[in-house]
Order: sequence, then C-alpha cells, then structure tokens
Amino acid sequence: MVPSRALLGPGTTAIRCPKKSQNQNYKGHGLSKGKEREQRASIRFKTTLMNTLMDVLRHRPGWVEVKDEGEWDFYWCDVSWLRENFDHTYMDEHVRISHFRNHYELTRKNYMVKNLKRFRKQLEREAGKLEAAKCDFFPKTFEMPCEYHLFVEEFRKNPGITWIMKPVARSQGKGIFLFRRLKDIMDWRKDTRSSDDQKDDIPVENYVAQRYIENPYLIGGRKFDLRVYVLVMSMFAECLLWSGHRRQYVHLTNVAVQKTSPDYHPKKGCKWMLQRFRQYLASKHGPEVVETLFRDIDNIFVKSLQSVQKVIISDKHCFELYGYDILIDQDLKPWLLEVNASPSLTASSQEDYELKTCLLEDTLHVVDMEARLTGREKRVGGFDLMWNDGPVSREEGVPDLSGMGNCVTNTHLGCVNDRKKQLRQLFYSLQVQKKASS
Repeated sequence: MVPSRALLGPGTTAIRCPKKSQNQNYKGHGLSKGKEREQRASIRFKTTLMNTLMDVLRHRPGWVEVKDEGEWDFYWCDVSWLRENFDHTYMDEHVRISHFRNHYELTRKNYMVKNLKRFRKQLEREAGKLEAAKCDFFPKTFEMPCEYHLFVEEFRKNPGITWIMKPVARSQGKGIFLFRRLKDIMDWRKDTRSSDDQKDDIPVENYVAQRYIENPYLIGGRKFDLRVYVLVMSMFAECLLWSGHRRQYVHLTNVAVQKTSPDYHPKKGCKWMLQRFRQYLASKHGPEVVETLFRDIDNIFVKSLQSVQKVIISDKHCFELYGYDILIDQDLKPWLLEVNASPSLTASSQEDYELKTCLLEDTLHVVDMEARLTGREKRVGGFDLMWNDGPVSREEGVPDLSGMGNCVTNTHLGCVNDRKKQLRQLFYSLQVQKKASS
C-alpha cells in the first residue's frame, strides 16, 4: 500500500486544472499571478468564518482580505461553497482552498466505516491478517437502516451490551442516544417518520449503530476523548501528511455538551493540553507504554487516510485540516470515533484561543502561500511531517518505504516543543540559504 515514488514537495499532485478555454463559465482566481513557487508580496484571502481563523488571517504579514466577488489566492471556504462552486471555478497554480471536494468519504460516519472495512479486507487479501489487524481501531459498526438485519444478527449474538446510535451527518453530540434493547431501535424508526400518509415519501435519516466502548480510560472519574488536528496536503499517490499539532486537546467529556452545564467555567473550560495528558500517563504507566499508545494513534492517522486515498478526489489546490476524535480505553488502546472536516475554530477560553491561533498560524506556514519553504522540512512549528510517499523517520536519512514499520515515525504528539524557537530557526536558515544562492 505504500507508494514508491520519490519524495515530493508540499501540495504536489498529479492532477491538472482544466484550461480556462474549455469552459467559458469558469470564474478565474489568481490569474494575475505567475509561477506556482514564485514568491508573492501579498496574498489575497477570503473566508466566511468569523472566529480565530479571521484574526489569524488578518494579522498575517502581507495578507489582504478580499470581500464579495473579488479575486483571491487563498480561500478558507465552507463545504457548501465547495459543492456549489468548485467545478465552475478556474484556479491558477498557486491558489489554495481548505477542503478536498469529497472530503466526506472520511468525515461522514457511515462512509468512514465503509472505507475502513473495505481497506481492511484489501489488506487481509494482499498482506495477511496481521497487517489487516492494524485497522482494528474502530468499534463494530452498522449503517442504519440499510444494515439493520446484519445489526440484529450481531445484537443477538451479544445480548446485554450497550450500543450507541449516531446520525451520520451531524456533530456536537446532536441526535446521539444509547440503547440495549431492540425495542429502542423500533421506536427510533417510528420517530423518524411523520405520519402514515407521508412515511413512504420521507426517508429514514441515516444513522450508524456502533458498539459502545464500556471500559473507557478515566481521569478523575471522567470520560474523555482526544481532539487531534491532522493536516493533509495531498491525498494522491504521494500522500503528504503532517501529524497532529503538538498543542492538542484532551476533552473531559464533549465540550459542546459540557459548556451548557450550569457549573461550566468558561475561563477554565474542561480541556487538558495533550502534553499534560502524556505526562500524566507516563507517571502512571511508564514512558514505554505511552510511546506504544501514541504510535498506535499515529497508525490511526495513516490507515484511515490510506483507506480513502483512492476515492478522495485529490487536487493540487486543496488541503484539509482534519479534526480526529479518539477515545482511549482502560487497556490503553485508542479507538477512532470520528473525523471532522470542519473542526471548531471558535475559542472557548483564552487558553483555547492561544492554542488555535498557533494551530492556524502553523497550518498557514505549511500551506506556504508565500513560497518560503524548500519542501524538505520535517517540522514546521507544532506540525511534524509523518508521511511523504512513505513513513518519515525521526532520524535523518532515507525514509523507510517498505511499509513494514522499520523506522520510528517522525511524530512527537504531546512532547515538549519550543514552537517559537523552532520557527525562528527555520525561517532564519531559509533566509540564509536564499542569500547564499542569490
């Protein structure tokens, strides 16, 4: 499953844009600019998100906001714009937007599971059961109502366990409920219909029925999950993956739900930094056990993205900042709950604002609209390059392209990182290289 092509720079793909002359309905963006890697004095940006992202974009040196129908170089768009406009918009080489066209292959709960199941079967055929077992990081799941009979068969094999129902296209805990009886499912099917006269015209909303993880790891008696941001610059054969930003979250229960509680503290929130979480686990279980856990989390990123590599429409103009939600059980096994295509960028506290500001600044550094990077960087701020045509090793030298895990992957989730110092050194060295070559 590991491609064998040479290492490529950020965002490089084998997709070509349509020529403007092919369709006169295309609206052009970035047409006044030159070569893709030409350094630009100003970047014209556009976004409809009025949150931390807007603050970061407005304060970025040389970036200028474009409103209404003006031409732009960078657009942090919402998914509705993508559906309506992507195929009718011509974009010059350097232009970037913030989503892949069919990102939902990974972010809709039913599609994610479908692709993971298919990929697991493929691995079992091609590489054996041991390799396929590396995909066993999502709970047993059935799409409802189309897999209802398969679910009933599984339900009756294991009576008494708890299942969780989730709508496939909602977020923030909306529409979720737990059940242990088949009667609850029948009630749900009835509730999704309005009346007998309309029941044939109104489809049942798609859900997934997922085996509930009943032995979660607890902190202070509280259940939690990890929110890890993963930046994907290319989904083509030379998939380019920057692993989760070093400054990450541990959510002590769902924040969207928790903040409605009367005792919720808006300044303190209910989040831990991932660094604190890693230190906590190391003090209780030892550093080797924790290293294994975080290596298993890295495996989730890689395998989940490989499962959609052949179905997601990759384009050199697109990148994606995914929000992975991961649950840890008492055996320190990580479970993938879902992947978000539009993770919240609205801050819930001052600490949250600072974290998301750093996250977004580093995302823009990696996207590199200014064309400052060489494409050989292995760390940019809080991001670590973990996959570039194969796993990237922590050590210098040729990466392991065998796919057999013969290298320690270049990821440092939850590790201490002087982000500002690293960025100063990075951009200073790039300036020195530029002066030396000029």
